[in-house]
Amino acid sequence: MPVGLLALALGGFGIGLTEFVIMGLLPEVAADFSVSEASAGWLISGYALAVVIGALLLTAAVTRFDRKPVLAVLLVLFIAGNLISAMAPDYWMMMVGRVVAALAHGAFFGIGAVVAADMVAPTKKAGAIAIMFTGLTAANVLGVPFGTMLGQAAGWRSTFWAITGIGVVALAGILTLVPRTGHGGSTPSLRSELRAFGSGQVWLSILVTVLGYGGMFGAFTYIAFTLTEVSGFEASTVPWLLILFGVGLFAGNTLGGRAADRNVDRTLLLVLAVLAVILVGFALTANSQPLTIASMVLMGGFGFATVPGLQMRVMKYASSAPTLASGANIGAFNVGNALGAWLGGVTITAGFGYTSPIWAGAAITFLGFGVMIVAAAGAKRTARQTAPSPAAGRVAAEPVTVAR
Repeated sequence: MPVGLLALALGGFGIGLTEFVIMGLLPEVAADFSVSEASAGWLISGYALAVVIGALLLTAAVTRFDRKPVLAVLLVLFIAGNLISAMAPDYWMMMVGRVVAALAHGAFFGIGAVVAADMVAPTKKAGAIAIMFTGLTAANVLGVPFGTMLGQAAGWRSTFWAITGIGVVALAGILTLVPRTGHGGSTPSLRSELRAFGSGQVWLSILVTVLGYGGMFGAFTYIAFTLTEVSGFEASTVPWLLILFGVGLFAGNTLGGRAADRNVDRTLLLVLAVLAVILVGFALTANSQPLTIASMVLMGGFGFATVPGLQMRVMKYASSAPTLASGANIGAFNVGNALGAWLGGVTITAGFGYTSPIWAGAAITFLGFGVMIVAAAGAKRTARQTAPSPAAGRVAAEPVTVAR
């Protein structure tokens, strides 16, 4: 394993921590700035929106530059954003810090995925992407619980100071451990990067990302209410249950990357189908604590097992200019987050109960599975059409007899 992948994973850890740890610190932040918790919640929504914008616009702006220095600059932006958050004198300056850090999020993961794939053999590309995204899963398993505890014990600003330090270490790792990579030839223009979006398979892959990941996240967004109001767990046990969910994320990311290296489309079809079934089972058995624990681990595992394959698939069909497409797919993950969270909120508001976001997540995942069937069938059909016929191969192999 190239050691540079660890530097990319550490950067992913810091960025994932920035995105998710605020959820556990919202009461402290709201009290410090004297705003409502609903207003404090915009620090999460504003971050997600900025991720999508950065994934598209910032990635587009840097496609003509070498990727290693771009990753370093993005980490500087990330460090600056968290430094602003740690020192923010008021709510709006905190929002500025969140937006600045978020702008680096989508571009870092999008470009970093391309760099990670370039560091290994073609048969190990999805596994390399999975290693990079291991940082994101570790942020959920370890970073968020301990970051929340640190913030509650020493003040929420201490968590953002710690994230700033993680960013500095990750920057040093990128500069020293990641090999300098260009673009494997002539530097692609923005026009050539945009040309990749002429592929229907790229758009289908992005749509599967929105639906497949959105279904899992929609169920996860309101999981605390499900655990306490339906399953009957004490609120104090929720963080530990979320750690089990994170363990599932970690395992799914690793195994999903290995499987995608063997066959991307087959892996995504299987994982999405099983994830939809798991979500239906979870919704039906949420009143059972043992089955709820099992469902959470499986939901995390199969939900995140899609990530390496989804990212790899977009890069595969945008192989001539993968950077912008890769960044766009990172944005698609966040669009899926927003879609799933919104639809889950709609079902709760409509009075369907705290298992309704899980049902909504299952429906979205089934829809993503349907789109993936169409995408896989189209890819197989195209492969058959472009493959040389056996007859042509035999003709080419036969010697030509010249008449005398």
